[in-house]
Amino acid sequence: MAHDWITTPITEDLLRGALDLERTEHGVLPHRLPARARAQYTDDQLATVEAQPSGVRLAFRTRATAVELDALRTKMAYRGAPERPDGVYDLLVDGDLTAQASVGGGDLLTLDMTTGATERQTGPAGTVRFADLPGGVKDIEIWLPHNERTELRVLRTDAPVEPAPDRGRAVWLHHGSSISQGSDAASPTGIWPSVAAARGGVELINLGLGGCALLDPFTARAMRDTPADLISIKMGINLVNTDLMRLRAFTPAVHGFLDTVREGHPTTPLLVVSPVLCPAHEDTPGPTVPDLTALGSGAVRFLAAGDPAERSTGKLTLAVIREELARIVEQRAADDPRLHYLDGRDLYGEADATDHPLPDGLHPDAATHRLIGTRFAALALAAGGPLAARRG
Repeated sequence: MAHDWITTPITEDLLRGALDLERTEHGVLPHRLPARARAQYTDDQLATVEAQPSGVRLAFRTRATAVELDALRTKMAYRGAPERPDGVYDLLVDGDLTAQASVGGGDLLTLDMTTGATERQTGPAGTVRFADLPGGVKDIEIWLPHNERTELRVLRTDAPVEPAPDRGRAVWLHHGSSISQGSDAASPTGIWPSVAAARGGVELINLGLGGCALLDPFTARAMRDTPADLISIKMGINLVNTDLMRLRAFTPAVHGFLDTVREGHPTTPLLVVSPVLCPAHEDTPGPTVPDLTALGSGAVRFLAAGDPAERSTGKLTLAVIREELARIVEQRAADDPRLHYLDGRDLYGEADATDHPLPDGLHPDAATHRLIGTRFAALALAAGGPLAARRG
């Protein structure tokens, strides 16, 4: 069916969940960290994951029954491993997941896990299409892929659009690791923070940064400067993965991160979440390394390469981190009654590891993302929880 298309520039007022919008030669690129933060450490890993728009969505009101979005993606691949699924765009109509689609073409960034080298192949932009939408005025959200860098070119509809109205929901700002970003979830509304936000009736800003939840001061400042009604910080696993610091550095860094966030949000409900269960690193320090034997057979798995005996010298394990985080929060809560702690094993623990094992040794699968999100909503966002939703 032919349409009389209306082209709408993609501007900040049509986007939710991004902290910055960069104009590129291909269109606009949503960022989940502001430019000042990105300039302070130009790490390839950080640059890749913060430009993957986890939790970022177009939100508009329209009578349109057909929508097209042109985008240039950058898809990730691991050399020697099976091809990863295409990133997914989730279409919500008045809050209900109505359709899913992917964009073809784009760039392919291939990582050699044995050497760390990358290779880029370039390709053209693609188009994601949604047709036969219900008639009448409706609120549409297009959730962008949580695992593909996405440059947005143009939005086309067969009726005018306007920014979606504020629904009066509390804004939940969350920071965490690749699990929070959505690694191995099936789609952007299936990552555990999105599941929790939908169940809790809150608006998500997701600073889940794969491999980069490292207590970076620039991330703390970004959180300090971002308006929010509810805040959670899930910390620990990436510090073990990277073998970044010892206990002597960890404790002051946690205090400093929380101090910075509190400068901008002195009374906002703030929840510190320790790592979910990861059997490989419960009592074994990092670093985390790829399992080359598994890679040789076409699978991606990770192993703990540290020595448990090095805990005596201050090396971090998940058990050490949980104990210290609980102690820090208890100490600070005496003067900060809206600071709370949640043991990550309440979201995914020993009993779950049997029924929902981590396929690659680190990341939950799609079903487990839903499980974690459902539990977080019940434990943190529901009435009586530390982040019971309300506007500040």
